[in-house]
Amino acid sequence: MIAVIDYGMGNLRSVQKAFQRVGCQAEIVRDPAAVAAARAVVLPGVGAFRDAMANLQSAGMVEAIHRVVAAGRPFLGICLGLQLLFESSEEFGHHRGLGIFPGTVKRFPEGELKVPHMGWNQVSVTNASPLMEGIPDRSAFYFVHSYYVEPADPRLVIASADYGLTFAAVVGRQNVYGIQFHPEKSSTLGLRILENFGKTVRA
Repeated sequence: MIAVIDYGMGNLRSVQKAFQRVGCQAEIVRDPAAVAAARAVVLPGVGAFRDAMANLQSAGMVEAIHRVVAAGRPFLGICLGLQLLFESSEEFGHHRGLGIFPGTVKRFPEGELKVPHMGWNQVSVTNASPLMEGIPDRSAFYFVHSYYVEPADPRLVIASADYGLTFAAVVGRQNVYGIQFHPEKSSTLGLRILENFGKTVRA
């Protein structure tokens, strides 16, 4: 079973239904014990980094997440869930994240481009990963975000996108992955990525 964490910050039902469409059993969970016991975990999210971390802390999810990661079970962060995997964010001040990956979250610079970055954008695969199996290079996915991650270790970057600057669109190391775009809103190829994650659970 894939546990989709409910901490009051995500479009949980659409993520759950997308997994179900590709044949993966996914359940929305609010109990940290259920998260810690799950075969795999997904951390979705939309909204502010600070509020999300506060909600995870108050729900007792931070320790459960670290237990899943330390146990080597598959873990996937989506959009804000990706950003929370990093050490800190500059959104509305300086706030600590989960610290699973080194790096920080920064705002897109003001200028000619509109912020938030919203809509379909091409993604360039830079490192091979099971998560991107069957995904052609320069495929388009659906983004909605004002902030992007800047990993301290460039080897974390699996795929990148360009919006005024080049930023990490997919990151990963060992059993932990993060996606800045919304695979559940990205048609067939987005579903393929979720299916690929499901394969890591069954492996």
